[in-house]
Amino acid sequence: MATATYPPPPPFYRLYKDYLQNPKSAPEPPPPIEGTYVCFGGNYTTDDVLPSLEDQGVRQLYPKGPNIGDFYILLIDFMNCKMEFVLACFVHGCFLVVDFKKELRSLNRELQLHILELADVLVERPSQYARQVEEISLIFKNLHHLLNSLRPHQARATLIHILELQIQRRKEALEDIKRYVPKNIGDAAPN
Repeated sequence: MATATYPPPPPFYRLYKDYLQNPKSAPEPPPPIEGTYVCFGGNYTTDDVLPSLEDQGVRQLYPKGPNIGDFYILLIDFMNCKMEFVLACFVHGCFLVVDFKKELRSLNRELQLHILELADVLVERPSQYARQVEEISLIFKNLHHLLNSLRPHQARATLIHILELQIQRRKEALEDIKRYVPKNIGDAAPN
């Protein structure tokens, strides 16, 4: 029994047989999906929103702050020559700020402390480790939520950096062309 090395093309390739002669003969692509959709058995939404810890049933260990889509502010401390990103918004007549760096450090220190306490509990009272493991899990969930809330800013900063590099490369290429062209045009000019 002979078998094909590759499967046959899908039957809808016939819709594009006259594409080279008439590009408008091909069907239009389907409109983008909006709302919810199913992929590999899971329900997903096109609104990529990070749910709050309360929505997930997890106690929040850092101060309540604005939601992810609110305002990122770059605080520049000229006295100490440092920049810090914070998430800020105007809530109930006051300016609310969450300092990510401070909160991440605080949670990291707390995590280290709880891991040491877990080691102590495992040595002294091995049957009582479950509470410490739950506390460590809670700290990890808070750390991950805080880090995930920084991802939109990280994506913007990465895109800005890539675009700045592209502009710099194009300017350098233009300068190379400007240096090279007049020299060679003069060499090629008839005497």
